[in-house]
Amino acid sequence: MSLTKRVLVALFLGVAAGLVVLAYPAPVLLKLVNIIEPIGILWVNAIRMTVVPLVVALLITGVASCSNMRAVRDVGWRALVSFVGLLVFVAAASLVIVPPLFSWFHMSPGTIAALRGNAAAATAPNVPGFADWIVEIVPTNPVKAAADGAMLPLVVFALAFALGLLTVPAERRHAVLTFFQGVADAMLAIVRFLIELAPLGVFALMLPVASRTGLAAAGALGYYAAVAGVGMFLITLLLYPIAAFLGRVPLSRFARAVFPPQAVAFSTTSSLASLPALIESGERDLRLPTSVTGLVLPLAVSTFKAATPAIWVIAAIFLGRLYGVHLEPTQLLVICLTSILTSFSIPGVPHGWLLVITPLLVEMGIPAQGIGLLIAVDTIPDIFGTTLNVTGDMVAAVLVARRPALAPSTSLEAVPE
Repeated sequence: MSLTKRVLVALFLGVAAGLVVLAYPAPVLLKLVNIIEPIGILWVNAIRMTVVPLVVALLITGVASCSNMRAVRDVGWRALVSFVGLLVFVAAASLVIVPPLFSWFHMSPGTIAALRGNAAAATAPNVPGFADWIVEIVPTNPVKAAADGAMLPLVVFALAFALGLLTVPAERRHAVLTFFQGVADAMLAIVRFLIELAPLGVFALMLPVASRTGLAAAGALGYYAAVAGVGMFLITLLLYPIAAFLGRVPLSRFARAVFPPQAVAFSTTSSLASLPALIESGERDLRLPTSVTGLVLPLAVSTFKAATPAIWVIAAIFLGRLYGVHLEPTQLLVICLTSILTSFSIPGVPHGWLLVITPLLVEMGIPAQGIGLLIAVDTIPDIFGTTLNVTGDMVAAVLVARRPALAPSTSLEAVPE
């Protein structure tokens, strides 16, 4: 049985067992719930333990290893600009589209109180003003930022460190990169082991939740999955006009070209698996030059995740409403900016984005146990998120190929419809 199926079975069993306890609150059953509950908390804490060293190590090794791309610097820089521009667009679209989708989602005060009582206490954040937020982006003490789980300042420090490392002589830079690569590999090994324990963790989280809230929590998770699917589908559609107007490729041609990779992404939930279809469609239907299909598309499927800002905003707003935490616009802006900066270093493990967002949400007053609940229903968001990622990959390739210097004889506009 696949990990996804095992997690879904654990989710069902946890809800079912919790409903039994709710219907028949015998002392022995309540005692059993109290014994099992810490297991879920330990599992979430173990995942949180790996996040800071993993993100820092991946950012440093990813950025400081880029000096070997000098031969393709021109295409690489244009690809990077396209990636960041699309991430900013997805973040802005998410802030407009997602909040109205949650306008019908309401939790009763009693259910919120039960959920917060079930979760470890989270300190209400002190929301800074805009000027204070700008100042705090650059940490005065990166070690303290890591200890506090302040992800955005920590990411800024890691990026600055990596850029500084690029100026260090090659032999010294290699020694530092070897160290951080070892840290990343060790953390990924721990994360993979913990993900294999996801069925146990999900069961231990859902049992006490269902025993106190009944089907309310299960219905809320279903609502989250539906909003994630609808929201990312709408954002995917918004990428088509970008390819048409900024990439100067007819809309119908782009739609035909991107559909085969989307079908692969939707069925496999793997951007890498869609790479052959992306290359074939790009060369055959869009006449993309080899400098794009051979560099930009492989780089995009391995590092560019257009869905990151969308799913972060969806998860943050949902968990905020689930636990009765109101997220201010400044906090949503922090979430978007952090998602853009860290999207290139999301761990290549199942539910990797959930690992990275955890400290940020905890800092905003949302209990970490909510992340464990999202892991249980991450299948639907993963399907639509991968489809959005692959669509973004093709749009980025079209934007890079628009420059005449790349393919003076194969302009996209010159290809007959």
